[in-house]
Order: sequence, then structure tokens, then C-alpha cells
Amino acid sequence: MHIVGRHREQERLQRILQAKRPAFLAVYGRRRIGKTYLIKHFFKDKGLFFHLTGIQDGSLEAQLGQFSVEFSDVFLKGKERSQPKDWFEACQLLRKEIEKIPKQTKAIIFFDELPWIVSPRSQFLQALEHLWNRYLSEMPNVILIVCGSSVSWMVDNIINNKGGLHGRVTEELRLSPFTLSETEEFLKERGIILDRKQILELYMCFGGVAKYLSYVEKGKSVAQMVGELCFSYNAPLIAEFHKLYRSLFSHHEDHEQIVSLLAQHPSGLTYQELGKKTGISAGGTLTHRLEELKQSGFIMQTFLLGKGEKNVRYILIDEYSFFYLTWHAGVSALDLQSRGPDYWIQQRNSQSWKTWTGYAFECVCLKHIEGIKAALGLAAVQTTATRWYYAAPRRSGKNGAAVDLVIDRADQCINFCEIKFYSDKFVITKAYAEKLRQRRECFIEQTGTQKPTFMTLITTYGAKHNQQYFACIDKEVTADALFIA
Repeated sequence: MHIVGRHREQERLQRILQAKRPAFLAVYGRRRIGKTYLIKHFFKDKGLFFHLTGIQDGSLEAQLGQFSVEFSDVFLKGKERSQPKDWFEACQLLRKEIEKIPKQTKAIIFFDELPWIVSPRSQFLQALEHLWNRYLSEMPNVILIVCGSSVSWMVDNIINNKGGLHGRVTEELRLSPFTLSETEEFLKERGIILDRKQILELYMCFGGVAKYLSYVEKGKSVAQMVGELCFSYNAPLIAEFHKLYRSLFSHHEDHEQIVSLLAQHPSGLTYQELGKKTGISAGGTLTHRLEELKQSGFIMQTFLLGKGEKNVRYILIDEYSFFYLTWHAGVSALDLQSRGPDYWIQQRNSQSWKTWTGYAFECVCLKHIEGIKAALGLAAVQTTATRWYYAAPRRSGKNGAAVDLVIDRADQCINFCEIKFYSDKFVITKAYAEKLRQRRECFIEQTGTQKPTFMTLITTYGAKHNQQYFACIDKEVTADALFIA
């Protein structure tokens, strides 16, 4: 089958395949983004392909039983054989069969959902260490692949392993959700033709998660599809949020609490604020939870320009999590279903919908900053992208200010970006132009910057070029820039 998108990843896998040396590849990324699909469909016809998938909460006996089935299918033409007593015996059986393979034939050994295979006291990792260190690392035709959805587990136990696998991984591939460009390609491959604003709205709901996008049907608007997938009877994404976090984190209640708080504070929270509001002990526990969420792509760190690490804030950047927590949190599945698929269409003129789209669009822009830079002619310029805000002290008589995106450039200039999700060309009124002017003055005053600041408008379709536009806008970027591959 055809692999959609993932062009850089496929080039990387092709180099591994063509190399005349053994490879130990660790693949990781959040649930449902297509890790298994990519590895399986890239390698399955490239030589001998052995694929074992772990069983969630499966016993050692169940895991070894599944190994026996796969081993029989690949090496014994389906002929049954006795189940190995442990993983050391299983790995020796595997090694003996691999040694029979002609040296010009690649042997791809793929252990999928590795954290599920490595059950307590299973000794799987010890057996794998011995298999690789003693045998497979000396076989130039072998590609050993381990894959897992729990990013933190993979990083701690495989990438940063302190035992026999320390430094043994030769390649690592962190798979992220599709970009907007890849999402557009994925939909077209399935015969679904939408304009870019509708693709953008779909992305703001579900992100670039391949499994979620696979539910999309032809011949329907995005509003119809979101309503059916999230607000109808037996909607497939009603219960996905809790399943997602439970599958990724052993202490998922903490992670859900953190992202729930961040969804309520779009401007972000500091480490100290998160500790106070969650009650999770500051220090090792909270630091570890935040690192797990960051590694998995749910949150990111940002900071106030010119303030350094002292003002680091954590913000929620996972589209689906923010969508769920905005529209589903605290609502039972039964109540969600009773709202019906038309519920989402009815929300489109509400203030809640406008607030949600504003923040969601900002997050998409932040994650596609390279496209924005290219549209501004800054592709080769080193930059730092962040949000900025100023909360004026009480009784100061001053107004606070917030900037959706600040691009601080190595060429000693700043792009001061205003981001607007709009269904038509955006119109800058006199009042709005005055707001922008005051916001920029506040930014310059509070940051003390002497760099030229270029007022940059990022909108869905651009803006009408009226008198106010020419008076206050220096640069303009449309949503098309976000689709740059």
C-alpha cells in the first residue's frame, strides 16, 4: 500500500535499508499517528520481515504464545512448534533462523508496542540486549526495530538505557503527527477534497493524527464530520481522550490534570503555578510529568521575550486535547450523544467557538512556524518564536497587552504577529488599528527593545487593503503558508 507523506522519514529509512551494516532503530511517537503503518509498509517487501506486536496487559505466557504464532508463520510456514519457556529461549530461536538467511537478504526484526512486551519480570530487555550485543550487531544484513507509543518509556528504557543497551541504538526516529501539508495529501489520497480553510479547521479539532483523520468521509463538510465524530450516538472520538492518556502514561491522572489546567489558561502557566494548582509535588514528580508531556508533543515551553528561563511558561499545543477539554470536559458521553451531530454546526456563531478557534489557530501557527518564516523571506534566518504578554500592575492605570506570536530574528529585527482565524478577508477598522498601535508601544516599552518591529498579520485569507491596513501592517501572511511542506 502507498505511504502518504512521511517523505523525510522514508528517506531516512531508505538510507538505513541501503547501509551495509547492522542497524538498531528505535521508533516512537504518540498513539495512533501511524508508526506501525509506516514501518510495516516500508519494510514488509524489503526482505525477511518478522513482526511481533505486544499485547496490552498481556501475561508473559500470552506474549510468548504470540511470539510462537508469528515465528511459525514467518520461519516454519505455519507449522506449530512448542512455545519457548522464556524470552532468552525465544531470542535464541530467532537468532538461529536469522543465521540461515542469505547475507544479501535483509532481515528486518520488528518488535512493536515494546512497553507492552516488557512486562514486570519478563526479562525481555535482558534477552534483547544479549541477542543484539552478542549476535545481531555482527550481522550486516540485520535491521532490528523497536517501537512504542509511550514516548517517555522509550526514551528512558531504550534511548537512555543505562544497562546492556546503553549506547546500542544506532538510529532513532521520533514520529510526529502529520503537518498540514501531509494532512492535505492524506485526505486527497482518500478522495476527500476540501479547501484549505476546512482542512485547517479539521486540523484544529484533531491535529495531524492519522487515525482520527481516517474517520473523515467524502461528501461532507468539516462541520458535519466533527459533529458526527464527536457529538453523535457511538461517536468514535467521544471517549478517545481518556484512552489516549491511559495508554501513554502510567500516572495518567496527573497528566490529564496538567493539560486540563493548561486548557483553561491559554497564555500558559509557570512551573510554580502548576505545582500550586495541581498539588503535584514540585521537584522530581512534577518535573517528570511535564517532561513526559513535552516529549509526547502535548505541551511546550515558551518564555517572555528578554526574560530568559526565569519566565518559562508551559502551554498546551495538542489540538485534540484542547478541543476535547473545551467542548467535552465534564460532560458525560450520554449527554454528548444527546446533543446530536448538528450541535457543532450550531456552535459556530457562539463566543465559545470564536474563542476556541482563536487559540487553536495560534497553536497551529506556532507549530508551522517554518512555513510562516518562508512566507516572510526568513527561511535562512535563525529565529526564536514565542508568545508575549504583559499584565499591568493594579492601580498602575496602564492596560495590559498580549501578542499572539513574536518572531525574534538573528538579523536584529522582530516580527510582531497578530493572528486571526476568519471566514473572509479580515477588515482592520480604526479602532482595531489603534489597539495594534497601543499593543506595539506596550511591547517596546516593557521589553526595552530597540530592534525594528514589523507588524505582521497572519490570517486565513489575508486582509482588505484599506487605509487602516496600509497605516499599520508591514507584512501579511495567509493560511497557505502553513501548508508549505
